Amino acid sequence: MKTYFRVLSFAKPYTKRLLVAAFFMLVVSSCGAATMYLLKPLFDQGFLNTNATAAFQVTLNIALALVGITFVNGIAFYIKDYLYNNAGQRIIMDIRNEVYDHVQNLSLSYFSKNKTGQTLSRLTIDVVNMQNAVASLAGIFDNATKFLGYLIIVIFMDWKLGLIALGVAGLIAYPVYTFGRRLRHISIDTQNKIGDISSIAYEGISNIRIVKAFAMEKYEHDKFRHANRSFFDTLMKAIRITAMSQPIVEFAGMLAMASLVVVAGYKISHGMITIGQFLAFTGALFMLFNPIRNLNGINIQIQQALSSAERIFELLDTPQEVQDDIKAGIMPEFRKEIKYNNVCFEYIPGRPVLTAIKLDIKKGEVVAIVGPSGSGKSTLADLLPRFYDTKSGAIEIDGVDIKKFKMSSLRSQVGIVTQETILFNDSIKGNIAYGRADIAQVDVENAAKAANAHNFIIKTQHGYETLIGERGVKLSGGERQRLSIARAILKNPPILILDEATSALDTESEKLVQDALEKLMKSRTTIVIAHRLSTIIRADKIVVLEKGEIKAFGKHEELLVSSPLYKKLYEMQFETK
Repeated sequence: MKTYFRVLSFAKPYTKRLLVAAFFMLVVSSCGAATMYLLKPLFDQGFLNTNATAAFQVTLNIALALVGITFVNGIAFYIKDYLYNNAGQRIIMDIRNEVYDHVQNLSLSYFSKNKTGQTLSRLTIDVVNMQNAVASLAGIFDNATKFLGYLIIVIFMDWKLGLIALGVAGLIAYPVYTFGRRLRHISIDTQNKIGDISSIAYEGISNIRIVKAFAMEKYEHDKFRHANRSFFDTLMKAIRITAMSQPIVEFAGMLAMASLVVVAGYKISHGMITIGQFLAFTGALFMLFNPIRNLNGINIQIQQALSSAERIFELLDTPQEVQDDIKAGIMPEFRKEIKYNNVCFEYIPGRPVLTAIKLDIKKGEVVAIVGPSGSGKSTLADLLPRFYDTKSGAIEIDGVDIKKFKMSSLRSQVGIVTQETILFNDSIKGNIAYGRADIAQVDVENAAKAANAHNFIIKTQHGYETLIGERGVKLSGGERQRLSIARAILKNPPILILDEATSALDTESEKLVQDALEKLMKSRTTIVIAHRLSTIIRADKIVVLEKGEIKAFGKHEELLVSSPLYKKLYEMQFETK
């Protein structure tokens, strides 16, 4: 119930419209009960009346009453249905927005530990499934009011039989509860399995070039089929329970109704009740058990929905490891220096990635970070914009710990260009001016020219309005990288991080990108994580990392003499043969 009440907490902003909908639902239920009740006078004072004139008048009045009741019922049904669905869809929209906002604010460590497909499954499939939990609120109230209305008619006709009917309804509710509880556990497993399918499909499609290059189509197909079969087997367990519950509830209900009808028939045969009372009673009795049958189906939907809700709330309860301090302020304009003061960091407790890093970077300096693979180069750079937080030590900008700044203001002064170019399925202009609709066309073009991208852009089909496809698939590697550089130029940050920005390019593209990077680096404080960058030779300071520790630093010529590790790296990666 805790999960269900948490789902319903999202309904608070729409309380008024839900209460109005509830009122009209009561009207609908009352109309149904009134229709059953009118069966008694229709037969006793109408059809079975020996006075033809009086019988006709009663029949006419009841017919008009039925038309009026149906008209009121139709209006009330429309209003309650519209208001409930409107509120329900708004609640789901709010949940989806909150989930996506939370995912966007999660630290990078979450995404390194969890599959993208599982996260997408919760954001899409699980949120859709939660609609059933929200919709069930209307279904529960609707059927509960109908049950109450018909029960009143039954008790009014014969209170003893009415109490028996109420007791029988309680007995039928037990298997409904039992089936629902069993289904809940299976549904959680089902949602996890569909998440696995989403992950496998996402990886197989996004990495399709590698799949085809290694002729692994059959391997991926078998992996998907295995996950799909596992999902099917779990789903069939849920289907068996669902299919079993309905006939059991139907049979129990029919046994109860048949017994009550026999008792009512005995009473009419002995003159204890009239034919009209009998018809009204049996009609209300049959209608009484419809809500119970409906609640069985609603309960099954609720249990499936709550399993999705639990997965969503698990995601929403995932803490944001990197957060703004409650007293965090806006970072002033960067003026003097960046300092790493005894910085230590680890992704997994007990396995340090960086140890006691001490590094000063003056404003305007170009600092290159080199070292073997896995030495912590990218991690050192990722700590500056607070993609992760240090385990101990501090990073300071102009003498202030960066944790005292709001992350948005800190990151607004840091530009990043990485080896893996991140582009969106948008126009070229939309990617360069990412998220900034107010940017003038001339500013976008100037940034593109500075990044050596303007010439290839104007040759595309629609120029700056050309759509580049998912992840920029319609562009070459060098073109994608130059768009990424143009985006950084337009941002105009005082601090720049270049993370192996040309290591995956051919020689011609590298020259164009390198020229664009040199323009970007002018008058900026730059941290370069390099393999093939020629700027490393001209860097103001080169830092040599090994196993998370700074082994040496200095200029290129100094390190060739003083650092065997740097000399080895240089000869392996930069020296022209």
